Amino acid sequence: MNYILAPSILSADFLDLNNQIKQVEEAGAKYLHFDVMDGLFVPNISFGIPVLNCIKGHTNLKLDVHLMIAEPNRYFEKFKEAGAEILTVHVEAMKDPEADLKRIRELGMIPSITLSPDTPVESVFPFLDLVKQVLVMTVNPGAGAQPYIDKCTDKIKAIREEIIKRGLDVDVEVDGGINEETIKTAKDAGANVFVMGSSIFNHEPYESVKKYLEILK
Repeated sequence: MNYILAPSILSADFLDLNNQIKQVEEAGAKYLHFDVMDGLFVPNISFGIPVLNCIKGHTNLKLDVHLMIAEPNRYFEKFKEAGAEILTVHVEAMKDPEADLKRIRELGMIPSITLSPDTPVESVFPFLDLVKQVLVMTVNPGAGAQPYIDKCTDKIKAIREEIIKRGLDVDVEVDGGINEETIKTAKDAGANVFVMGSSIFNHEPYESVKKYLEILK
């Protein structure tokens, strides 16, 4: 299985963002994760299209955008224009998930679906054949540096088992509380893409990415 680190700039130092992005790329990360929050779907507000647009074209990392916003389909075209390559939308936020996921693909982005910790895992099963990635939130969406929620491990297992059963080529991404111990737990459960914020950017980013890639070998 191909294991990928996706450093989340939610925890980065924005005064040193260009340098920190270069560090994680040089260390072997493959994705750069953007947690977009609107203050409606989740309580907090983070950043959005202007930040993504500034980074577009200045890194070879795949831009992995996670929309924690209400009525996300209003902004699909704008995020595409700003450089989003993977676009993740919450099953809880979409009125018509099938239409939205198809639209993301039509726009030339990789469709990805996610669910919050209290959402039944079966809610994403009808859409597995429409996506290339499922993001399992292992914390409640809306803030960084939260502890990993143990019950989410069963969701990772269930989604990976369903993907295998159907013979699909779909990545399982995890986001929230990923550290030296929980990255092993999530990997063993079937995850292969790991979003990490404070575990990377609250330390020396280059060395942190190297360390976690070594754990995943």
